[in-house]
Amino acid sequence: MRNALTFIMAGGKGERLYPLTKDRAKPAVPFGGIYRIIDFTLSNCINSGLRKIHVLTQYKSYSLTMHISRGWNVLNGELDEYVDAIPAQQRVDEHWYKGTADSVYQNIYAIKDEKPKYVLILAGDHVYKMDYREMIEFHKEKQADLTISVIDVPKEKAGEFGICEVDKDSRVKNLIEKPKKQIEKISDGKFVCASMGIYIFNTEALEKVLEKNAKDEKSSHDFAKNIIPLMLSSNKVYAYNFKDKEKNEPMYWKDAGNIDAYFEANMDLIQVIPPMNLYDRDWPFRTYQEQYGPAKTVWAEKDNDRIGMALNSIISNGCIVRINSFSEVSDSILMEGVDIGRYAKVKRAIIDKNVIVPQKMEIGYNLEEDRKRFTVTESGIVVIPKGMVL
Repeated sequence: MRNALTFIMAGGKGERLYPLTKDRAKPAVPFGGIYRIIDFTLSNCINSGLRKIHVLTQYKSYSLTMHISRGWNVLNGELDEYVDAIPAQQRVDEHWYKGTADSVYQNIYAIKDEKPKYVLILAGDHVYKMDYREMIEFHKEKQADLTISVIDVPKEKAGEFGICEVDKDSRVKNLIEKPKKQIEKISDGKFVCASMGIYIFNTEALEKVLEKNAKDEKSSHDFAKNIIPLMLSSNKVYAYNFKDKEKNEPMYWKDAGNIDAYFEANMDLIQVIPPMNLYDRDWPFRTYQEQYGPAKTVWAEKDNDRIGMALNSIISNGCIVRINSFSEVSDSILMEGVDIGRYAKVKRAIIDKNVIVPQKMEIGYNLEEDRKRFTVTESGIVVIPKGMVL
């Protein structure tokens, strides 16, 4: 894997995840208690043997850069191993990153310096467990110029993804962004192949297509919209299906790019048998953890017969859970420093850091009233931003 260079896309505005992205980049949003979203992609890289990793940052990157410098300084620079955060630098012209492809093109010097055989392009806002070595082996076997990782999704959800039309040999014939009417022509089955935004390029092919695209002033300089269509007619482009080989079914993968998906992915973790195992010692998910004590709960008061209870919950280290007497919280995500007052009731909510919920306040029970004060998604998830005074 030493002949592979990795770029992780972490520069997007994260508008669909607002207000969690009000003060931070999307990959830096807390997830699953102790993690940031980007930790899953970075852990996959380390566990797959990838040792040359550039994280491309741009918007609100302070907390993300700090997290990487504190928590991911785990490789040896003397052995030419690194996890680097590279901010937008206007190296090519006066513009910041104009798209995913442009972010790599503006850092093409990093490719030329390393001279890798393969370049991996990964997203920093997905939650999944993947061994990239298997995808690289597939790429080699097919002698591909580009390999796109795809996952089977129900046909009715095709409009949420970029959909690959794939032949029997796994060669990609077409890529349609969020199709509606064309979907019946792509597949006559129940599932279609959705792009996961994970790409492996042969370096020579990538450099050529990036140079060509950079000259197109009308282009949006996006991998899915521009680069892949350019390559389909002149290069060998294949689809790697991300499946459980034994069960012949899709592996777990969540694009946590919007509030509802982010909420669902967190709730997945508290299942009795979660679809993704955070406790697998053979595939550890790493993060930066401050040196706090263990989680502490003080719920039983014998004298006045009050008993607290936590069920189906993940409680992070360092927490002293402050859910006061007679209050109730269900199906919710509470971040660091949240204080739930007496008699307060909260359900189907995401409460960001350092929010104090006053006594007797109800959140998630009257969505019309909640919409006057907070962000509420179509599915009814109430989101309270970091530090909001209630």
